[in-house]
Amino acid sequence: MIHKWVSPYQLFLAPALTAIFTFFFIPVLAAFLISFTDFDIYGLADISTVRFVALDNYVKLFRDPLFWQALKNTFYFVLIAGPLNVGISLGAAVLLNSRLVKLKSLFRLNYFLPVITTLVAISIVWQFIYHPRFGILNYILHIVGIRPIDWLGDPVWAMPAIIIMAVWKNFGYNMIIFIAGLQNIPQSLYEAASIEGASSLQRFWYITLPMLAPTTLFVSIITMIGFFQLFTEPYIMTQGGPLNRTLSIVLYMYREGFQWWHIGYASSIAFVLFFIIFLFTLIQLKFQKDSK
Repeated sequence: MIHKWVSPYQLFLAPALTAIFTFFFIPVLAAFLISFTDFDIYGLADISTVRFVALDNYVKLFRDPLFWQALKNTFYFVLIAGPLNVGISLGAAVLLNSRLVKLKSLFRLNYFLPVITTLVAISIVWQFIYHPRFGILNYILHIVGIRPIDWLGDPVWAMPAIIIMAVWKNFGYNMIIFIAGLQNIPQSLYEAASIEGASSLQRFWYITLPMLAPTTLFVSIITMIGFFQLFTEPYIMTQGGPLNRTLSIVLYMYREGFQWWHIGYASSIAFVLFFIIFLFTLIQLKFQKDSK
């Protein structure tokens, strides 16, 4: 017999909530506690060897020049690739939502294909595209009279090369979301603006962008969160080089945790990254609220 204080929807939610609590909240709590210890490969074999070190991991982290280099690289990637991704996604969505473009479904499929393609496979293909001698990109530059660039071997060009690939890989997902947002804007607003003599640019600026504000906020947040977790691209294409110019926070955390088995230290990196993402999300929400 079901107690009166247990509602049916609670019973239906119980299995899902139990799984979330077991496989998400408990591991997160365990990782948080581990970040205050010197947990390493020996701790995996014998938990009694693990010592509580309080904030030593965090103090060591903020004194580590390699951490600051990884943080700088990650911010560089997010602040350049993020707005570029959102801008290209919005432009493509507006174009494919207009009446001027034919075969819209075909273009949407083509733009979305990179999103569902394995990132490791794409990274390997782009390695060949960026090849300093045989890559198609340098071949095109050679045709127009520009000297070949060592895209992944030059400290100046390595991160821009990864940014280009990441934007190409991910913009199709945001484009689909923007198209959905555009299709929810009432056409009567555009018709009224046209009657009043508004130009295409004015309709875009005063109707499309304000009506897309919630969609843009959502796209910006998920893009920012995803890009802060940059890992596969530098891991496959550059291994964090050259000169650590493409070393990201997550790649640095992976090295410390799974190459050197400094698991406590790696856990502290993870929670610093969590705090940074959380802070940036609050800033975006605050910015969106103030702009209304």
